[in-house]
Amino acid sequence: MESENKHTKRKDATKERSKLTKTKSQEKEDDIKDTKSKYGPMPTFPYQRVFTRGILILGVLTVVYFGTKNGREVALARQKEVVHHRAQDISCSEDYKNELETFSGCVPQRCGRVVSDKLVSASEADALLGIAKRGMTLGGSQGGATILDLHSGALSQGKNFVNIYHLPSAKDVFKKTDFTFYKVVKTKIQNAVAHHFGVQPHRLHLTHPTFFSRLNAAPALTVHDEYWHPHVDKETYESFHYTSLLYLADYGRDFQGGRFVFIDGDNTNRTVEPRKGRVSMFTSGSENLHYVERVTAGTRYALTVSFTCDQKYAIDDPTLPPAPLREQKQ
Repeated sequence: MESENKHTKRKDATKERSKLTKTKSQEKEDDIKDTKSKYGPMPTFPYQRVFTRGILILGVLTVVYFGTKNGREVALARQKEVVHHRAQDISCSEDYKNELETFSGCVPQRCGRVVSDKLVSASEADALLGIAKRGMTLGGSQGGATILDLHSGALSQGKNFVNIYHLPSAKDVFKKTDFTFYKVVKTKIQNAVAHHFGVQPHRLHLTHPTFFSRLNAAPALTVHDEYWHPHVDKETYESFHYTSLLYLADYGRDFQGGRFVFIDGDNTNRTVEPRKGRVSMFTSGSENLHYVERVTAGTRYALTVSFTCDQKYAIDDPTLPPAPLREQKQ
């Protein structure tokens, strides 16, 4: 009797567990049915997990980029400060240094860039600005960039170039003193480049192109007007080994935009804000990838003075052509 009672209890307990299991299972099925009925079947597609992870990573990178964007730019020289001598050393690119090994006395002890506001006087900067303005009144690009090269006489005019020394209107536009100022400033920059980079001054030769530039906000009409693309001077101009820029107008006063930007390998842009009389000098290899920001208002004037170690690319200082020759070319 007692055995039958125990058997009955075990049977009842088994039934209870079975009912409980069925109840939970039924509830789960009901929940699934309710979900399907409310929202429909959940969509699936191949590589869903990979896609989800990609979206997550992209989101993180976006947050990191915008979170650090303000720290990606460093001012090497601001317009409002007076910089006596500020330098930044950069490791020389291998191709640049290997090429210079063949030019004794012209291999830099260091590569990089240097800025100085004490090299060219205010009167010298004003004199050179006057030369640029007088010459460019006889031409001018229809796009945003006008060039005047005193060595070759090249002057932007419309969508093309003309020789300013062949223009009848240029007969009295330049004076001998203009070329004297030009040579004095060029020699100052040449000696400063040699001193900073540790090369012999007489090993540096002026090279083509060396020119005045005028930039404004006009839309580009030819490739010559598109000055804002990142580039390396040595790749653009084979003869370049050392580049310098003399600014003849003030950023934030005479124009907006137009800053000079070095793009460095540490994902940082280092900017030079133009200041009248400021000179920026740098090695021309790929260690100094750079661009000029588009000018958005006003007019930006500058003088590019370039140097080579290769004497076959050397050019003489510009001189005023003799009057009979100018008249003959009219």
